[in-house]
Amino acid sequence: MLLAGDVGGTKTYLGLFAPGPERPHPSLVRDFATLAFQNLGDMIDSFLRGAGERTADIQAASFGVAGPVTDQVARMTNVPWPIDGAELAERFDIEQTHLLNDLEAMAFAVPVLEPNELDVLQEGVAQPEGNAALIAAGTGLGEALLHNVDGRFIPSPSEGGHADFCARTPREIELLKELTRQYGRAQTEHVISGPGIANLYHFTHTRPCGAVGQAKRSDLPALVTASALERRCPQCVEALALFVEAYGAEAGNLALRSVATAGVYVGGGIAPQILPAFKTGVFLDAFRAKEPLVDLLATIPVSVILNRRSGLLGAAVYANLLRLRQAPGSA
Repeated sequence: MLLAGDVGGTKTYLGLFAPGPERPHPSLVRDFATLAFQNLGDMIDSFLRGAGERTADIQAASFGVAGPVTDQVARMTNVPWPIDGAELAERFDIEQTHLLNDLEAMAFAVPVLEPNELDVLQEGVAQPEGNAALIAAGTGLGEALLHNVDGRFIPSPSEGGHADFCARTPREIELLKELTRQYGRAQTEHVISGPGIANLYHFTHTRPCGAVGQAKRSDLPALVTASALERRCPQCVEALALFVEAYGAEAGNLALRSVATAGVYVGGGIAPQILPAFKTGVFLDAFRAKEPLVDLLATIPVSVILNRRSGLLGAAVYANLLRLRQAPGSA
C-alpha cells in the first residue's frame, strides 16, 4: 500500500493507494481542513486510525506541500507549521517517505492523466521530445516545469507564483500601482489566485456590489466568479476578465521559459470551476500575445486538468516510484 498527501493552504487530501505499473489506484481518500490540525503528523494519524486494517504494509509515502522543500523540510507559504519528512518517516515507521513541492507532485500526475481528465483549450501540435509546463491557481499560485529527458518527463518545482507581477496593459498598470501600495511588492499570486480574485474585486469596485454584499474576504472568490459568469455585475465581470487574462499571460510566460512544446497544463481548483471564462478567448489571446513568438505559442497544446485530486494522484505516483526503486532487482 502507498500513502500519499496533497497538503494545501486551505484543504489537504490524504489517500491510501494500491500500487500499479504507472498509475496507483485509490483505496481510501479523505480531505481535511489544513489548519484544523497542529501539524501534518496529527492529521495523518487521524486518517490512518480511520482507515483501520488498510494501513497494513505501507511501503512508501509521498506528500506534496504548498511551499519550498529544502533537505526534506517544508515551510509552507500559507500554513504556520513546518513539515519534516524525517520526523514523519520515524513517527509512522515508513522508511521511504518523501516531501515534494505541491506543483512538483501534481506534475508527476500529468503523464498518467486520461483524456477525460483534461479539457483542451488549444489543440496545438505536441512535440514528443519537448518539455511541458504546469501552472495552477488556488489558495496560491504554483508553477512547475516538466523537463523531457530521454522521452520521460522529470518534474522540477518552482516558486514562480511569488515572482513579480508583470503588468501589460494600462488597466493592469493601474492594478500594479494599487497592489504595490497595499503590499509593497506585487507578486503574481496577488492577482492569479483565490485571494487574487478578492484583490481584483476591491480594485474594480468603489463600493460593495449587490451581487456580493458584505461578504467575508474568504468568500469573495466564489461569489465574484459566480456573479461574473451570470453577468450580474459589470465590475465583477471586469474582475474575472482581468483574472483570466493575467492567468493566460502568465501561462504564456511559463511556456516560453520552459519551451513547453509538449504542452501547458492548467491545474488547481479554480480553473475547472470557471471553464466558460477560459473559453471566451481571453485566456488564449493573452497566452499567445508574445511577439515575436506568437506562432510558437499558437502550436503549444493547452489543457485544463479536470481531476481535482491530481496533486494527490501525483504524490501517489511518486510514492509508487519510491516503492519500485526499493524492489528486489531494481537499479
